Amino acid sequence: MKTNRLDIKELGVKIEYSVFALEGKLTEIHAMLHVTDLEADFRTQYEQLKKGQQVLMEAVGSAKVMMKRYFVSDATNQMSLMDDVADNVSVIQQPPLDGTKVSLWLYLHQGETHYQQVWTMNQVVPEGDSYHQSRTLLERYEQQIKEQYDANIAEHCLRTWFFVRDVDTQYKGLVVARRENFAEQGLTSDTHYLASTGIHGIPADTNAIVQMDTYMVKGLEADQQKYLYARTHLNPTYEYGVTFERGVKIIYGDRTHLLISGTASINNKGEVVHVGDIRKQAYRMWENVEALLKEGGASFDNVMQIIVYLRDTADYKVVCRLFEERFPNTPYVITYAPVCRPKWLIEMECIAVTTEKDERFKDY
Repeated sequence: MKTNRLDIKELGVKIEYSVFALEGKLTEIHAMLHVTDLEADFRTQYEQLKKGQQVLMEAVGSAKVMMKRYFVSDATNQMSLMDDVADNVSVIQQPPLDGTKVSLWLYLHQGETHYQQVWTMNQVVPEGDSYHQSRTLLERYEQQIKEQYDANIAEHCLRTWFFVRDVDTQYKGLVVARRENFAEQGLTSDTHYLASTGIHGIPADTNAIVQMDTYMVKGLEADQQKYLYARTHLNPTYEYGVTFERGVKIIYGDRTHLLISGTASINNKGEVVHVGDIRKQAYRMWENVEALLKEGGASFDNVMQIIVYLRDTADYKVVCRLFEERFPNTPYVITYAPVCRPKWLIEMECIAVTTEKDERFKDY
């Protein structure tokens, strides 16, 4: 894997991107795009990012956009000004903490994949409480992938993101609805769950409490997926009532993907560690993620992108400095997004790719 930076001063855009390339195989690119003019209005910053995307595409060569997520400061007003929102484009109010109105995570492919990959973004239900909205979101999604792809959530969905308006009061409804729905779909503590992040985020629709983004892959064989636990550091999530996997490892014929769920400062008893100390919570979070990566045969050197979520905006400078020192070359973004337990000050998720392969399976 190689990492690169583009500082496009004439556009006011900085880009960090990572490239996983194998000779004669599909190339993957993850990029984080940031604007530098803190005083520009949203439309200007948004257009700068779109132009920055064009520059990146020219720099890396022919590539296909698989998905992108805009982190914005005011989704309700800003989404209506955007002209590239599509099924594979996510827009969520999780303000970038660098002082700008919008940042962008971009995922690109060069070459053709051997699997059917579907990113479905911005799924909302604008009526009911968080429980009702979450139940309906899952049921609609399951019906959609069944009708369009002859797929189901248990076998084909690898990753979900649940963004919850006012997570401190509304998260419980999501937890209950997801647990009930998953049990109906055969997803239990005896089978498996999905990699996931459940975190504060505000949908553009003012009536939506929950927004769901999903990633599914059709064409995987049963033993291509392995779930990550890191029991020395973390406990199974069902022990404290939630239903997601700490991470999932997907082995292909030419590489391996690791999708690490939202991970915070927690121990293997399910207890929040280092309450009130942002630095120590960041260190323990890194330790937990590192344990998950190690279990999957990877390390931080294999991580292609990171999303960091902070509860307290006053912690930004400290956390920014920590990440600059620990991950000087890895693309990442730091956003305002309170974690699902008030005592957690910070959470992160990431995606890693390694050269581990299994020739029994098709190439990625």
